[in-house]
Amino acid sequence: MQWRKLLSPSDRDGFVKDAAKSLDLPSRRLFLKRAAGIGTIAAITGVAIVDGPSAEKALASMSKFNDRAQAWLFDPTRMAKTYSQAEITRPYPFNAFYEAKDAPEAGETYELLVGGLVQNKKAWKVEALQALPQATQITQHVCIEGWSAIGKWRGVRLRDFLVRVGADLRAKYVTFNCLDRYSTQIDMPSALHPQTVLALSFLDEALPKMYGAPVRLRVPTKLGFKSAKHVYEIVVSNDYVEGFWERQGYNWFAGL
Repeated sequence: MQWRKLLSPSDRDGFVKDAAKSLDLPSRRLFLKRAAGIGTIAAITGVAIVDGPSAEKALASMSKFNDRAQAWLFDPTRMAKTYSQAEITRPYPFNAFYEAKDAPEAGETYELLVGGLVQNKKAWKVEALQALPQATQITQHVCIEGWSAIGKWRGVRLRDFLVRVGADLRAKYVTFNCLDRYSTQIDMPSALHPQTVLALSFLDEALPKMYGAPVRLRVPTKLGFKSAKHVYEIVVSNDYVEGFWERQGYNWFAGL
């Protein structure tokens, strides 16, 4: 059921107006809590919430509901907040499901693979990616664990790259597979957002291994776990895929 059918027109208008004001993180978190609350009401009306499989099923339904609500509200023209050089977090934190010393080495043979609904599936060397038009951003990484950091990234806009390889921009999803066995997927509107980039450098230097070398996805309109490190393959498709953290119960859309 579409969430818009669960609300009266007046309630929905008020809900959307509240969401439109969510330019600051605390407000966004409040919105997500409200979205979760609406999902809870919807779920409780159809299923008893108890321990065991029923609870898991209900929570999964609520998570999917939240994803649909966030996607409905996503504005492809709204920019994530940018910051000044002086506001960059130093030192910038390392975060992963492994220690920094265990971050993967790409090696000299590294190539970025492209698959799925694209016309040109040739692999890309880092040097070829660096030769494309580059964009710089100073944006905030917001971790679902409760911390945040501001960094400076430079790379290829994902939209430009997808157009270059002849991707079907009508497809629903873009999936990223990584050298550390991590994976994540984003919706096509988020992939086409002008601030979504394939980052190749950090603080005006070649992207360090601990921050995702040789290619890192940077999506400042989403929670940090969507900004996959060490990307080795990009797949455009209409197939929904749960990523690493989604399989642990995190919301798939993960919008801010």
